[in-house]
Amino acid sequence: MYIPKHFKIDDLEIIYNIIEKNSFATLFSQHNGRPYATHLPLLLEKEEGVLYGHFARPNEHWKDIENQTVLVTFQGPHAYISPSWYESIQAVPTWNYVAVHVYGQVEILHEEQEIYDALFSMVDKYEKPGSSYRFKEIDRNFIDGMSKGIVAFRIKITEIEGKAKLSQNHSVERQDLVIKQLELSQESDQLQIAKLMKKNHKKEC
Repeated sequence: MYIPKHFKIDDLEIIYNIIEKNSFATLFSQHNGRPYATHLPLLLEKEEGVLYGHFARPNEHWKDIENQTVLVTFQGPHAYISPSWYESIQAVPTWNYVAVHVYGQVEILHEEQEIYDALFSMVDKYEKPGSSYRFKEIDRNFIDGMSKGIVAFRIKITEIEGKAKLSQNHSVERQDLVIKQLELSQESDQLQIAKLMKKNHKKEC
């Protein structure tokens, strides 16, 4: 990923946070000699340095994914930035955004307990506290039967890149003008970008 130095995220914990907050990812690899992508949720295990996930078994992406380097992209909030918000219109439009790229090697999981544990962790992450659905209360034979319809895997992370393009290449005064306009929006992404710009602003001051 092209990352000018003022947009690079060096703090690994910040990168991990972006992954965990934007965990519905896109997994790219070569499949049948062509670039191929699958959109799916992935679970980060920081201590292991891996991502866990699973394919639907009919999705043949899994069949030749081992023994190659794969790319996973995590897209954070993003927003259009208009020159009309600046102190001068002698400028061009741009786009602010946050993204993380992860590279790694895929290992297909075969052991039933390992697959079960990975599925439990995935469900546990997304089910809200107080939900009536409790994965461990579902009949284990039913879960094992349903698991035959998926192919579980883990990605051993070999490289991570993080980018936060938040108008750092503009003056503090111009950044303030952008934040003010973004905060007028009702859209979640624009409000999140404004929040991140404010946080970054404080670090620079």
